[in-house]
Amino acid sequence: MKKIATLILAQAILIPAFLTDALQAKPAKDTYTNPVLAFDYSDPDVVRTGDDYWMTASSFNCTPGLPILHSRDLVHWEIVNYALDRLVPEDYFSVPRHGQGVWAPCMKFHDGWYYIYWGDPDFGIYMVKAQDPAGKWSEPVLVKAGKGLIDPSPLWDDDGKVYLAHAWAASRSGLNSIITVSEMNSEGTACTGDEVMVFDGNRDGHHTVEGAKIYKRDGYYYIFAPAGGVATGWQIVMRSRSVYGPYEARKVMEQGGTDINGPHQGAWVDTPSGENWFIHFQEKQPYGRIVHLNPLTWDDEGWCVIGTDEDGDGCGEPVRTWTRPDLPLSDNCAMAVGDEFDTIGQGLQWQWHANPQDWFGFGSGYGFFRIYGHRENVPNLWGVPNLYLQKMPAEPFSATVKMTFNSKGDGDRAGLLVMGFDYGCVSVARAGETALIQYVTCRDADKGTAEEVVTVDEMPLKAVESGATPKYVTDIWLRVKSDGNGLCRFFYSTDGHSFKAAGEAFHAREGRWIGAKTGFFCSSFGTGKDRGWIDIDYIRFE
Repeated sequence: MKKIATLILAQAILIPAFLTDALQAKPAKDTYTNPVLAFDYSDPDVVRTGDDYWMTASSFNCTPGLPILHSRDLVHWEIVNYALDRLVPEDYFSVPRHGQGVWAPCMKFHDGWYYIYWGDPDFGIYMVKAQDPAGKWSEPVLVKAGKGLIDPSPLWDDDGKVYLAHAWAASRSGLNSIITVSEMNSEGTACTGDEVMVFDGNRDGHHTVEGAKIYKRDGYYYIFAPAGGVATGWQIVMRSRSVYGPYEARKVMEQGGTDINGPHQGAWVDTPSGENWFIHFQEKQPYGRIVHLNPLTWDDEGWCVIGTDEDGDGCGEPVRTWTRPDLPLSDNCAMAVGDEFDTIGQGLQWQWHANPQDWFGFGSGYGFFRIYGHRENVPNLWGVPNLYLQKMPAEPFSATVKMTFNSKGDGDRAGLLVMGFDYGCVSVARAGETALIQYVTCRDADKGTAEEVVTVDEMPLKAVESGATPKYVTDIWLRVKSDGNGLCRFFYSTDGHSFKAAGEAFHAREGRWIGAKTGFFCSSFGTGKDRGWIDIDYIRFE
């Protein structure tokens, strides 16, 4: 294990020292290439204050939630914080609730405060706020309780009134394809007025309207909203002289002849020089929903087009490469990927699959991150909360791990995991005084399917005195390689130099509303009092 001379407290407002190239394209300085953020940041929303752009995105059941990303040129981004330490209600989210939790947040700035509103389809609309996005955010406030309330967006109007627009999830409410608006109190902490339906996509040919973002410009109220579904939909813009409508709608961006499917749901932002841009996602299974940047232009009649409109029909198509925003280049920032675990705090790329318990894992002063085993009383890893995972970069990559396996009982196991509806991993499992190297796959894990386990090798474990129960220990190196299309191969090594293939190729698959993720698990089928654990020395990406 590495030894550290100085312990560094990893605070969320600082960029960790282990930042690496985020695998984002580095085009010529006067152009950029989409995606600008090749990671799964679903339903992005962005707000500008001065020269700074702040982004948040859906985080669903993963914690910490509500990621906060920062940029100064709209092309290069870095994650700097999370606005939500734990999901609420806390007890409910103490186990994995795949696809639940934080849906489609909206970030706004008003009177010195940053606000984030999001919908939890099972509980209602919540809000947190902060004066510094990279600092501490408030505890969540339940603005409106209810089932199926999603995709909220607040508006502070010129006359001091405050409104909230949102969509509806048919899975909970039985309603969909409508947008409603209600008035809030001046603090933005509670809805005080009746819901008013301002747009009905069922009657206007825009099914699956959701993700509303409400703005005001030149006396018009505008609602930007996606329609048509995540993978195949389009972007519409509605406008009205009254916040309660009626709203006229136009389709302003669709896939057209491009290979960028479902271009919609995002944020309209401007630059200090007066340029306008739209940040949105593209569904890229199994890599999730990656982030694109498209030019937005307003015409003399007060309508906008997103992307490039070569045929002049008022509906744009998304761009692949385009002239960079009129902003100072900030190509020195990067997303966190690899981790040497040399700080005692957790890297911002990592999330658990449920609200963390104190015993899940710890940073340390020894140069490793420790994860304790979770007792497996579920059919497979889909129900295990202490999966320690990060987003997969959306192109070919290789990740190599060194870790120490510490077992306190038969059945302890741990390894390197690619997690989704299907999952695969290379793992170490204890059988007496032997470590079994195993290739594990599980198809349709969400349906309770049993794992398929193939033992590919074995090695002796070393017995070490450790309290009432001795521990059995070995060092192991694990690796996963992805071909850029989600096809993954796993490898293992006992010396860190010579790697052997573990099993067949595995095709990664997305999770519920998220892309596949990679990282670690540590669990046990044993019944002893002591938990086994792993000490992760590093994970390095190439």
